[in-house]
Amino acid sequence: MSNRSGGPTRWNMPDRPRSKNYAYLKRTYAFMRPYVRQLCYFGAALAVTSIATLSIGTGLKFVIDRGLSAGSAAMLDQGLALLIGIVLVIAVGSFLRFYYISWIGERVVADIRTAVFNHILKLSPGFFETTKTGEILSRLTTDTSLLQQVIGSSFSIAIRNAVALVGGVVMLTVTNIKLTGLVALVVPAVIGPIIWYGRKVRKLSRETQDRVADVGSYAEENLNAIRTVQAFVHEDIDRDFFRRNVENAFATSMKRIFARAMLGAVVILLVFGAISTVVWAGGRDVISGEITPGALSAFIFYAIMVAASVGAMTEVMGDLQRAAGATERLIELLEMKPDIMAPPAPKSMPAPARGAVDFENVTFHYPSRPDTAALKGLTLAVTPGEHVAVVGPSGAGKTTVFQLLLRFYDPQSGTVRIDGMDLRDVDPREARARIGLVSQDPVIFAADAMENIRYGRPTATDAEVHAAAEAAAAMEFITKLPEGMKSFLGERGVRLSGGQKQRIAIARAILRDPALLLLDEATSALDAENERLVQTALERLMVGRTTMVIAHRLATVVNADRIVVIDDGHLVATGRHDQLLVSNPHYARVAALQFSADGGAVSDAAQ
Repeated sequence: MSNRSGGPTRWNMPDRPRSKNYAYLKRTYAFMRPYVRQLCYFGAALAVTSIATLSIGTGLKFVIDRGLSAGSAAMLDQGLALLIGIVLVIAVGSFLRFYYISWIGERVVADIRTAVFNHILKLSPGFFETTKTGEILSRLTTDTSLLQQVIGSSFSIAIRNAVALVGGVVMLTVTNIKLTGLVALVVPAVIGPIIWYGRKVRKLSRETQDRVADVGSYAEENLNAIRTVQAFVHEDIDRDFFRRNVENAFATSMKRIFARAMLGAVVILLVFGAISTVVWAGGRDVISGEITPGALSAFIFYAIMVAASVGAMTEVMGDLQRAAGATERLIELLEMKPDIMAPPAPKSMPAPARGAVDFENVTFHYPSRPDTAALKGLTLAVTPGEHVAVVGPSGAGKTTVFQLLLRFYDPQSGTVRIDGMDLRDVDPREARARIGLVSQDPVIFAADAMENIRYGRPTATDAEVHAAAEAAAAMEFITKLPEGMKSFLGERGVRLSGGQKQRIAIARAILRDPALLLLDEATSALDAENERLVQTALERLMVGRTTMVIAHRLATVVNADRIVVIDDGHLVATGRHDQLLVSNPHYARVAALQFSADGGAVSDAAQ
């Protein structure tokens, strides 16, 4: 894949399927186990159709030797009836075999997709910090689709032809041991080149998957950033990069198609050349009276069956290998342990929730930046009901404080507590249930306004959702949407302005009614009028609950019970606004700049 500067992009997760170990396919049995009954139906149908197919050779021998050669119309009629009966059994058995293996394939892949998605939701943000989302989605969709194709089709073809191969060899031996010996001599000469060329086809198949993944990843990245692409007039450059990725995928696919076509030609040439040789030898035996015409016909039928089985199995070998690789990647994802997990015996959080917060000598490094500490020996205590503002320059570590409170990460040293409990000793879900979050970049889901707000508390009634929207000053624009609360807000909330997204997020937090409220620049995207409305709503919401606010604009935090100044991961000062103006030069400098820019509005707000 090419990046925007033209250089190669390194995947953070392993490349497309490369496993040559078919044992990985056994790992799918855990997902098949609940459907043993359907597997038995498939096995029974496969056995019946295989036996019936092998019986066709015997039927041909009967028709030719007892009917045609003997000149008996009655035997010919009986032989025809026998063959029709066999074909009918094969037809019904093939339907059942195909139906049940396809059902198993679809059901197993649906279960695997669900299991993978459920597991992905357990992985901590640190995993997604170092992993491409497009690669995860590729595993969830492309790899599982490949597995579905193999379980529902290729696997069935492989088993059916394996049975036909073994049965055909047995019937060849029973029919004529001499000609079977001749077949045994030519088989190695046929199989060797097929296996060698098949490996080349499989390698090109993997490369094709790589290039298709490049196309999907690049397209996803651009579509997710379509406004940025258009704002920077980057369309022509992105079209060119996308075209290159598509052409690379096309060129690799054509190499694979050529190699696969050549493989088919090699199979036909070698296999049917060998059959022709055997027919020639058998024909001489018929002329000399060593075997009957019916026996030769049966032998030719079984030889063709064996050849067709070998050819079909070489066709699916690549699919099976790719499926083994896809299974390996899926199993790897399923077995990936989350960095953040509940302890084996989690302690219960105290009730009722109070919202007390305590950082004790906390040092933390993000996984993607192991050499740079985001927090350095931070010690901070917030009492229940206290309104604390966290200020400081960009990159100082303010948002990291919230990330650790939500236990998206664990500190490398020190302790983070909520309501007196070390977060590593409790179930993260129980701790997070006490927290309400409004982030600087609010997330709006592809749903209507009602469901986006109800996300804060799924059990809330419609009346409670409306009340939360009113409190967040969101009803003012929601009522103007085409369908009001039932209006679809678009992917990532594209139908809303930045301020409207923020108010939806605030309504979500209001509805949650948490003991600990975390506001990360919660009013940064609002105009002056709406900021005042939302600030009033937030002030009502903050009564009786612990609130921590991250803000760059001091006008929004001057009335906080306490302001905490963080710089370069250190807590450098704490106190009220008027105290910090005197005691902390950095805070005083930022305040002076903002006060002068606001024409003294901040000073008035502080009085």
